[in-house]
Formats: sequence, structure tokens, C-alpha cells
Amino acid sequence: MSKLATFTTAARRTWALAVPYFRSEDRWKARAMLAAIVVLNLAAVFMAVQINEWNRTFYDALQNKDQVVFWQQLGWFTLLAFSAIVIAVYKFYLTQLLELRWRAWLTNHYLGRWLAMQAFYRLELARYAKEGATPDNPDQRIQEDLNLFTGYSVSLSMGLLNAVVTLVSFVGILWGLSGDFDFRIGGETYYIAGYMVWAAVGYCLLGSVITHFIGRPLIGLNFQQQRLEADFRHHMVRVREYSEAIALDRGEGVEKLHLDLRFSHVLANYLALIRRQKNLIWFNTFFAQAAIIFPFIVASPRYFAGVIQLGELMQISSAFGQVQDSLAWFIDNYTTFASWRATTNRLTSFEDSLKATAAAPQAQRAEGDQLAAHGLTLALPDGRTLLEDVDVHLRAGENVLLQGPSGSGKSTLLRAFAGIWPFARGRVEVPRDAMAVPQNPYFPDGSLRAALAYPDAASAYSDEQLKAALEQALLPHLASRLDDEDAWTQKLSGGERQRLALARVFLKQPAWVFADEATSALDAPAERTLYERLAALVRGKGGGLVTIAHGHELDDFHARRWQLVPAGECHRVQAS
Repeated sequence: MSKLATFTTAARRTWALAVPYFRSEDRWKARAMLAAIVVLNLAAVFMAVQINEWNRTFYDALQNKDQVVFWQQLGWFTLLAFSAIVIAVYKFYLTQLLELRWRAWLTNHYLGRWLAMQAFYRLELARYAKEGATPDNPDQRIQEDLNLFTGYSVSLSMGLLNAVVTLVSFVGILWGLSGDFDFRIGGETYYIAGYMVWAAVGYCLLGSVITHFIGRPLIGLNFQQQRLEADFRHHMVRVREYSEAIALDRGEGVEKLHLDLRFSHVLANYLALIRRQKNLIWFNTFFAQAAIIFPFIVASPRYFAGVIQLGELMQISSAFGQVQDSLAWFIDNYTTFASWRATTNRLTSFEDSLKATAAAPQAQRAEGDQLAAHGLTLALPDGRTLLEDVDVHLRAGENVLLQGPSGSGKSTLLRAFAGIWPFARGRVEVPRDAMAVPQNPYFPDGSLRAALAYPDAASAYSDEQLKAALEQALLPHLASRLDDEDAWTQKLSGGERQRLALARVFLKQPAWVFADEATSALDAPAERTLYERLAALVRGKGGGLVTIAHGHELDDFHARRWQLVPAGECHRVQAS
């Protein structure tokens, strides 16, 4: 792909990322704030033009020792300075407000898409299919990159606007002040009109080319830095989540090695980033310092020849500085631009992954009064077939035990019935009133009543209902702690977590229950008691029970069995 095509594609993708907010339900406020910021930027440039004109009059008064004009110009400067301050304050305020509202809208937009249709789950599955196939750490994309994107986009776009308007405003002033530069070659005299303008253009053009050459690697380094920082942070979060298991295994040393390795990658990339930034700062600082004296060197011959006075020389210096600053916008903002490009690339890759997830083919799904699969084939994220041509059905009033070797696809089949497994072809029919119970249930941090009612609102259930569910799940000691707030996933033992998950079932009273080794951490008497109650629940509701278990302890509660057996490189289901 040519550089032009690459640029066009990147610009189109960036535009698609930025423009939805300004077409959203908040569009009129967004557009009004953007218009106000543009007007304030124009007003700031107008004030700069006025101050430039003030420079000439003020310094001429100093050279002519004109005290009356001196004091008049100080008064005029006070008015100009006050106006500039008001403009600067409101420009800052509205800019920050626009960034805040834009970020809020984008965050709500992407959170909704990330959480819709289990996209968050499917993105995690896709990560295991192919390295780099999906963006790493979507949480960072939403929390950090959206913040950076809105901030950089507003500051860079308004900075560019300011630079263009300033250039247009001051280039005419500088052209008029420059006069003609004449020189002789071979007895012929040549004139360059507006030579100060051409000097500024040449100076900044050379600086821009050198800056791009030095700073181009910053885009990739910034992209890589964000990814490595997120990986390092993610592994520390995993250590917190699995702190008990790591402590029991005495795995602190191994985790320290893993964290040290990830942090060494962070430091190595950051060091490369610093070195490249150091080179860029070397040049940018030299460029900025040289720009201070450059206009005086170029204009000094006319001043010493008496063609211009001190005030005009200072006005030339000021106008040259404004033109030079405008033309040097790319140089001054290259580091920020590189960070913005890296951030935009990460967000567009996240956008592509969300679109791909939403467009991924899935098994045909219908609701009915029974559980059935017809020609259902399930694959792993890497494309390998796990289960092939599954044809089973379970009528209301029947319970089935799903068994097979580890890794044969038992849990995956249950996920397909629950509607969350994306790598599926065929057709499934599922009951309308069904609830799945995983082996490792999730509980949000907060009150126990919220953890028990999840994902419903706790207010939907009375205290009596919540306590009765805890009693049925053999957790009577928690009945008095409904309003206690804690990290229940870490606070409770494995068996208590599984019983709390079953308490949700008793609370919500579904007709069908899909249990994926939901009592594997319980002792035999507790397991039997709970299954007696589960079986009674689904029987009373006119539903059924699908259980994954390895042993035969639960055979008495299931009249039917689905056995997963090897069939070449995959497995099939034998129903009995």
C-alpha cells in the first residue's frame, strides 16, 4: 500500500472515530462548544496582532523618548492584556469542558458496545486464537486511551487552527515590514520581495523535515509502551485475584520473576523512548533558541542602515516569531502528535475488533419448551473442531448428566446452550426460563444482598426471600450479613462461593438449570442435599437439570446421560 493510501485510510478511520459524538444526541452542545472554542482561538490571534502593532508604537516611543505616547501605550497594553487573559481563561475552560463531555460520551458508547452481546467475553476468547488478533487490555482502551484521544484531538486540532490563522494574520504583516532584499550576481541586481517571510518558511521547512526524521520512531515506541505498561499492570492484578492459590503454592518467587521480566520490557522500551525524545529535544531546543536571534540577524542590515527604527525592528521580530511559531507547529508538537497517533491506532484496532466480534457467525438460536441441538458443531478459538454434529434433545421433566474426558468440550457445550460460545455452527433450541451456574462464580464487590441478587437489583427481593435462599443453600450463617460490604469472591471459601451461586438459583427460581461442576468444592452430604433441592425446584417448575460432573455421586438425580466420546480429532455426544 502506498504512503498516500495509508494516510488516506488512517485519516478515514480517525474521522470515523472522532465524528460520532458531534452527530450524537449531544451534538448541538458539542458543536456550540467547538464553535465557541474556535471563536476564542480567533480572538486570541486577533489579540496577538494587536500586541504586535503595539510593539512598534511602544518601542518607537522609547527610541524617541516620547513620554506621553509611552504612558498612553502602557494604558492600551493593560486593556489588551486583560482581554487576552479573559480569552485565555474561557478558551481553557470550554476546551476542558468539551474534552470532558466528549470523553464521557465515548466512554459510555464503548462500554455499551464492549458489554453488549458478551463482546467482552468473545474478545478474551479471540486473544487465544492468534497473538495480536485482538487488542490487548480493552479496559485500558476505554479508561486511558479515550481520555488521551479526546485531549490530544482537541489540543492538536485547535493548535493547528491557531497556527494557520496566526500564519495568515502575520504573514502579510511580516511581508510588508520586510521590504526588499537586494543582492548582486555578475553585475546584475536581484530583489527578493518579502524576504523575511521566505526566510521563515525555509527555516521551518528544514526544521520540520529534520524533526520528522528524528521523531518518526516515537509513534511505534509510544504504542509499544502503552501495551507493555498494561501487560505489567494486568499481571499484578492477576496476582491479587489469585493471591490465595499463589500463596499456597509458594509461587511468590515465580511471580516476582514474571513481574520482573514484564517490568524489564517496560523499562527497555521506555529507555528507547527517552533516547529518541532526547535526540528530538536536542534539535527542538536548538531550533527554538536559534529562532530568537534569527530575525534580528536577518533584519539588522536594514536597521543599521537607518531604513527602519527600533520599533519596526521589534515589530519585525514579533511578527517573525509568530510566523515561525505557526510554521513550526509540527516541530513543537511532534511528540504529542506521535502519542496521539499511537493512541488512535490502538483505538481503531479496538473498534475493528468490536465490529469483527459483532459480525462473527453464530449458531442459530431459538427459544422453546425443551433443550435441543441439531447439527451443532463447536470449535476452539484457534479453529480446531471440538465437538461435531451434536444432535440431542431434553424434554421438560428430564434431567441429564453430561460427562466425558477433561478437555472434551463439556463446558463448551453448556456455553453454547447458554448462548455465549461464538465459535458454533448449527441450531440450538433453549428453554425460555434457564439459568447457568459456573464452577467459579462471580460476585461483585459490595453488599452481600447485591452479590446474591446479581445481576438483578437487590431491591427486587425482600429480606425474607434473600434469607430463605441462603438457608436453602446451606448458608444460614450469612443470613445476618446481608448489608455487610466486602470482596466476597476473596472473602468466601470455594465451597461457600459455590453455595452462594446456588442460593441465587433458589432465589430466582428458574425452571431450567445448567450446572457446570457447580458443587465440585462441596462435601458429599452437602452436595446431595443441594441436588435434592435443585431437582425438586426444576421438577416443580416443569423444567429440567443439566449437570456436568466427573463422578457418579449425582447419578441418582439424572435419568439420562450425554457421554462425550472421541471421534477422530474431535468428540461426539452419545445420548442415553
